[in-house]
Amino acid sequence: MATVSFHLKEPQADRPTAIYALLTIDRGNRLKIYTGQSIHPSKWIKDDQRAKERGKGNELNGHLNDALNGIQDRLLTTYAEHLAAGALPTAAQLKAAAAPVAITPKVPQLDKADLLTVFTEWIASRSLTHTPNTLRTYRTTLRHLRDFQSAAKYPVAFDTVGGTFSQRLAEYLLTKRQLRDTAVRKNLVILKCFLAWATEHGYPVPPDYKKISWQRREPDILTLTRAEVVALASLDLRPALNNARGLFLLGVYTGLRFSDVAALRPEHIHVDRLRLTTQKTRDTLTIPIRPEARPLLAQIVAGTLRPLPNQVLNRYLKELAALAGIDTLTERTHYAGGKRHTTTAPKYEFVTTHTARRTFVTLALEAGLRPELIMKITGHKDLKSFSRYVNVTEDSVLTEFARVYETPVVETTAM
Repeated sequence: MATVSFHLKEPQADRPTAIYALLTIDRGNRLKIYTGQSIHPSKWIKDDQRAKERGKGNELNGHLNDALNGIQDRLLTTYAEHLAAGALPTAAQLKAAAAPVAITPKVPQLDKADLLTVFTEWIASRSLTHTPNTLRTYRTTLRHLRDFQSAAKYPVAFDTVGGTFSQRLAEYLLTKRQLRDTAVRKNLVILKCFLAWATEHGYPVPPDYKKISWQRREPDILTLTRAEVVALASLDLRPALNNARGLFLLGVYTGLRFSDVAALRPEHIHVDRLRLTTQKTRDTLTIPIRPEARPLLAQIVAGTLRPLPNQVLNRYLKELAALAGIDTLTERTHYAGGKRHTTTAPKYEFVTTHTARRTFVTLALEAGLRPELIMKITGHKDLKSFSRYVNVTEDSVLTEFARVYETPVVETTAM
């Protein structure tokens, strides 16, 4: 008699991991066969040895379970057929039996496919490999497309997304949805990624979809100075604000995104470094631990530094920055539809979770770390994206100029 069970290669991983089958035969002999399937451990039911099928983001798990059921049947059938012939199947024969069964797409149906329906299926197909935040942005784009079709009376279909479609959609997002240039660009990039996938899978996408683009201007970069970070770290706070400060300062000291700070676990913390897989890009990063970060990481290990929702933490951060005296009048600029919009307010009004990562990059450069080393820590792949995190202030220009050329910085006074 033989039995088949399914297990995860890395059940404690924070990323999708391989699923393997364990074929147990008489006298306790076991053979491990990889199925070619993978899943995030959070979506796996260990006792059932199957994927979760209920809950948001689990829409495709029924297909995965069907695939596992098929693999189980084929393994048991292969074993029984060889046993009836007086021999045991080889490892290669079992591996072939576990191989995914190819399904030939029904090409004629692709010509009649509804773009918004296929977009929904595309999002679902990424639920096993993409983070919840990324999937949320995909669903936002899908919602904008549906709203655009309804409000603008413009059909969103595979035969209409070429030509001037992106300009029409961008105009709608700017004027009706009041989105900024950066948000418009993000939605168009997601649409373009979907259309590239649809093209690869045989859907009738107009070839000029590749011209979809949006010229944006980068908003101002806000960072804290070294003195402002010290002032923030020196505050005597009530527990809720102290917890919020700890999360923010971990971002300042490590350069991690807020989502990665919130996901830190004791197993990520080593003697002299952090090692973890990022939530957004799935890159594995190694980050040296600064002395200032050690007490905060000890709180992670002890379970006393607790994650907060992004919106709640942003609200606390403005209060913290105000308490720390980070109140210099600051002008912030953003762009919508190519138009420049400015707002002037105390600096603490503009502090958010993302300020921490940008502060890390800027202060690390000011301290003399090479850009390529900082990029290795933050996970940036190119200088263009990295430069969006660098804030070169007037004071830092004057100080660095004086250091290099040995000219003192002179304070001018009114006569």
